Amino acid sequence: MNDLQYKAVVIGVSAGGMDALTGLFSCLPQGFPLPIIVVQHLHPTQDGYLFEHLNRKCTLTVKEADEKEALQPGHIYFAPPGYHLLVERDETFSLSVDEKVNYARPSIDVLFVSAADTWAGGLIGILLTGASHDGAHGMCVIQEHGGLTIAQDPATAEYPVMPKAAVDAGCVDRILGLEEIGAFLRQLIFFKKTP
Repeated sequence: MNDLQYKAVVIGVSAGGMDALTGLFSCLPQGFPLPIIVVQHLHPTQDGYLFEHLNRKCTLTVKEADEKEALQPGHIYFAPPGYHLLVERDETFSLSVDEKVNYARPSIDVLFVSAADTWAGGLIGILLTGASHDGAHGMCVIQEHGGLTIAQDPATAEYPVMPKAAVDAGCVDRILGLEEIGAFLRQLIFFKKTP
């Protein structure tokens, strides 16, 4: 997909997510070379407002992930409400209506574990604001596979439970404020392009 060390970014977010994602994605420049895959806990009847809002606020293409869709750089994919989202080894998506995990479908853990199996050390996992423990296990799996894990500083999160669960599990490489996460991603991905 690219010659960078990192191949994809996965993000888990729940309560307080719209503001957090708007802040993060507005920091990412056009030409961001990695696909970004998001699980946000949404109501099953959620309409498309979130995608319309984010498409207005950031330079990357924001869309709902489709079954068997091939991942593209510079795109932000969301798990559809009511479906687990998994990444296959051929870097396509699959959707599942298996049982809820951590009381959620889509589950952050399900995405994170499947993405870690696909990209191993080429994966960046980010856990943002939320009121559940979903994602902490997945962050540990990403770290075990050699990927990079980042949690929003719980002190800056609207709902600190989710990032704090990952921090408490000892599976976080970086604890950063929201604006710091965007700056860190830009530096991490684009530093090789400077002469």
